[in-house]
Amino acid sequence: MIPDLLAPVLMPRVDAATRAFWRVAGRPLDTDGEHAWLEAPTNVGSAVAGAWLDASAAALGGQVREGPGEGLLPDLACLDGPGFAAEDLRPQVRDFYEHTSAWRMEVWTQWNPFFAPGGELVSRLFGRRVHQLSLPMRPLDVAHGMDSRVAAILDADGEQQAAGWIRTIRSSGEYVFSGCYTACTLPGASRPSVHVTFPLESGNVQVFLRPRTLPGCGLELTSPAGAFGEDGAYVTVDSATGAHGARVPVHETFRLEVDDEGVLRCDHDLRMWSATAVRLHYKLLPAG
Repeated sequence: MIPDLLAPVLMPRVDAATRAFWRVAGRPLDTDGEHAWLEAPTNVGSAVAGAWLDASAAALGGQVREGPGEGLLPDLACLDGPGFAAEDLRPQVRDFYEHTSAWRMEVWTQWNPFFAPGGELVSRLFGRRVHQLSLPMRPLDVAHGMDSRVAAILDADGEQQAAGWIRTIRSSGEYVFSGCYTACTLPGASRPSVHVTFPLESGNVQVFLRPRTLPGCGLELTSPAGAFGEDGAYVTVDSATGAHGARVPVHETFRLEVDDEGVLRCDHDLRMWSATAVRLHYKLLPAG
């Protein structure tokens, strides 16, 4: 790894080179017009954590609100449309999304050996340093579970427009994810998707997840392969020459279901192209 004395000099250059790559690899974006669906929070500075929350609320003329009952979406019915209705889901599934801060998470993780070295490199060079997208690499990293902080982002009228969900490893306090959650209807889509943004310095990673009701009234969220403008994962960067963005071959599936003992569980698969890179399993319990 890069020596500590060189890191303050070298890492900003690495970050700048990464943004330059995406400016070249991506397409120009008009986030005030055709590509408004990719307008999402970014971060000022390299260390993310929760630094972007206040700026996002200020842009709406509102404020950040935290409390024991905050949820990622104020009402899961905001995703309703042809082929999906939130009322068909198990109550636990809806409650988790609508009152996320009232739930506690126990986590297990398993990496594909082929992808583990790359995951470790990304975590060491970027994730842990910028407090963002730092997936746990070993099962014991999350043996004591994961803590989460949920903050509603309100507009000037006090209405929730998005929510920040910041997750840390309970035993070490290290940041894992800092995401902005809302609902968005993509161009040409018949119903909304879950829109998750992971702010980064002068850019972000965005994932649009398609909801589907599972047998047994569970919830599946997927970011499948597809064309630009459809559900999936995107990287965007801002610069003096404007915003640029690209669709990336990262695909996720979340399956939230209640098991035979009445426990809410979530299986999370992250794939590169068609190959599974890492799997996480969450046991979700009321925090009381």
